[in-house]
Amino acid sequence: MSVRRLAEKQPASFAFTAENLAWANAQIAKYPEGRQASAVIPLLWRAQEQSGGWLPQKAIEHVADLLGMARIRVLEVATFYTMFNLAPIGKFYVQLCGTTPCMLRGSEELKKVCHRRIGEQHHVTADSKFSWIEVECLGACVNAPMAQINYDYYEDLTPASLEKILDDLAAGKAPKPGPQIDRQLSAPVGQLTTLTDPNLYARTNGGAHGPALTDEQAKKPGEAANVREAAVPKPPVGDSSGHRRS
Repeated sequence: MSVRRLAEKQPASFAFTAENLAWANAQIAKYPEGRQASAVIPLLWRAQEQSGGWLPQKAIEHVADLLGMARIRVLEVATFYTMFNLAPIGKFYVQLCGTTPCMLRGSEELKKVCHRRIGEQHHVTADSKFSWIEVECLGACVNAPMAQINYDYYEDLTPASLEKILDDLAAGKAPKPGPQIDRQLSAPVGQLTTLTDPNLYARTNGGAHGPALTDEQAKKPGEAANVREAAVPKPPVGDSSGHRRS
């Protein structure tokens, strides 16, 4: 990993807003006395969000003081994890995956688009809207090539579709995240060729078959993973207890 250093130009001060300070104190309270340093990563992440996507030195020091940690220890964390940006970034931060699956699917051509539209890596455009960096695997290999822009994934990219996304963002529009081709999430491109028998997806409830779940019936975001329909109990099997009662 290359050496990561703090930006030369730094703000004079940093302090959490009242809302973020309350949030930080709630995170710290999750840990027993003497273990407050365990909250260092979420606090650094919130400080980065408050600072517009990067971590100034004063923000690192502020987090250290809140946690009672030596400032050098918090600096070590901030410089180790690449999720923390040590210099200003653009309003739209393009993290382009260049790992093998994406490279095999055309990420080299996407890099050319970023170079032409934005400039060198880490460079922030004159209007402060864009900056970009090549990153390692972001875990969406089946939808390669892809990029993460701020908090959204844009997948199945081509040079043309990446250009359009950048155009939309520059114009204040909200491009649709996810696959940029006719694909449902990470399903195979085109029609299904395997596991097409409907009986494979039929639900059974007390021995009765029901239709497979549709997309509309699937678990919704925010719903607990353990929420399921209650099974209908089978009727009791007759035994000799009735005869004894009579």
